[in-house]
Amino acid sequence: MLFNSYGFIFLFVPVVVCGYFLIHSLNRPRTALAWLVLCSLLFYGWWNPPYVLLLAASVLANYGVGLLLNSTARSPNSRKLALAAGVAGNLALLGYFKYANFFVGTLGGLVGADWTLGRIFLPLGISFFTFQQIAYLVDAYQGKVGRKDFLSYCLFVTFFPQLIAGPIVHHQEMLPQFARSGNLRPRPDNLSIGVTIFVIGLFKKVMLADSLAIYANAVFDGAASGTSPGFGEAWLGSFCYTFQLYFDFSGYSDMAIGLGRIFGIRLPLNFNSPYKANSIIDFWRRWHMTLSRFLRDYLYIPLGGNREGKTRRYINVFITMLLGGLWHGAGWTFVLWGALHGVFLMVNHAWRTVMRSLGVGLDRRHWLSTATARTVTFLAVSLAWVLFRAESFPVAGRMLASMAGMNGLSVTGQLLEAANLDTLKAGQWVLAMIVICGWAPNTQQLLARYRPALGYAARQGRIAFDGSSEPRIRWRPTPAAALAVAIVAIVTIVSLTKVSEFIYWQF
Repeated sequence: MLFNSYGFIFLFVPVVVCGYFLIHSLNRPRTALAWLVLCSLLFYGWWNPPYVLLLAASVLANYGVGLLLNSTARSPNSRKLALAAGVAGNLALLGYFKYANFFVGTLGGLVGADWTLGRIFLPLGISFFTFQQIAYLVDAYQGKVGRKDFLSYCLFVTFFPQLIAGPIVHHQEMLPQFARSGNLRPRPDNLSIGVTIFVIGLFKKVMLADSLAIYANAVFDGAASGTSPGFGEAWLGSFCYTFQLYFDFSGYSDMAIGLGRIFGIRLPLNFNSPYKANSIIDFWRRWHMTLSRFLRDYLYIPLGGNREGKTRRYINVFITMLLGGLWHGAGWTFVLWGALHGVFLMVNHAWRTVMRSLGVGLDRRHWLSTATARTVTFLAVSLAWVLFRAESFPVAGRMLASMAGMNGLSVTGQLLEAANLDTLKAGQWVLAMIVICGWAPNTQQLLARYRPALGYAARQGRIAFDGSSEPRIRWRPTPAAALAVAIVAIVTIVSLTKVSEFIYWQF
């Protein structure tokens, strides 16, 4: 069931919300939590009902391992063994469904054989709920988790707003919120804030991301068919995908946060204007923030972080990003994408080291240097997205060769024309997205006074080169704001002529 579908918006959400608060009104909080778990499983099973059993088995197994890790009667060695078994089991599950054919096919290619295990359907959200539970087990082993009842743990894993594509939440962020008395009954402020954020996210997905996808798909699909795009349309296709992915993921993140807020739950911030980043380091502090947090806390730091010298630090950064790329997809293009960002980060850290050694401050910048830094960062990220989007190295090669001018410098191209698309209109879309992403306030800034998400700091979302952090436009629960949200909602819902999946649902 997709967030951007009529059934979800007009049937599933109203029934779940009304049922949840109705049960709470009968003074049955445990039953209300069970209702939410049941509805979340229904939401997950809508795509492929048998995979609910897989999710349930994963939850049950990890909860059992968590009990062993929380037991003070267990010896240190037995707890360490339980942690190793739990983490290995999660990775084995993820490895089979997501990477088995990739590794078998790669091995077969090395020996000149066409090996495959047959088609394996990737369960929705398996990367997200697996990482979430691995984090839980590690925290339990380190004594950071108190004893949790099974129902609460089920809700922690399956809560439907964040089940499929994150954010990757920590137990201490979620479970205490469901126990707060203020969240046991519907509150007008939570409902208005949640609906507003959800509508903004829906608009981003339907009106922006899906519109940009038309141009991006025409160029990349044409390159996949063996045709080299022209110079101009290669750049337009790349930029259209850059912004499609931005608004697709930003839209999903907003919708998840909005849905959580309707229940009085504040999910962690997962997306904070990453195309306003001044460096690749800054970019990864803004893009998929909960994944970056997971990779930092449960991979980079255990590898040694920056504690064992600069050389080891660079190696750890590279390994972390390499595995982060593989997490996104079972393909060598994703591996190379992760490796490329690993190199970007190594160069970024080295540059900062050199600048500091020369006594050059990096915190306060002139507007021109800030504009230059943002432009260079944006171009580097956009080039890397070509690998992320391309189905294979030959497709990526055709795209990058055309972008480098190796196939001529034509502004127009045959791929967009063949798809009956206007090159000029594609350029107008790109320019409009640059303005919106570079200067417009994001959702968190618009609703900053209402603390829309966990982990939001206004300073992280600067909207102008002069360093100002507070937008002039701020949302308030007024009749005018309600009318504006209603108009946006109506226009967006009417435009739901076809339902498209979120890009990150495939990961």
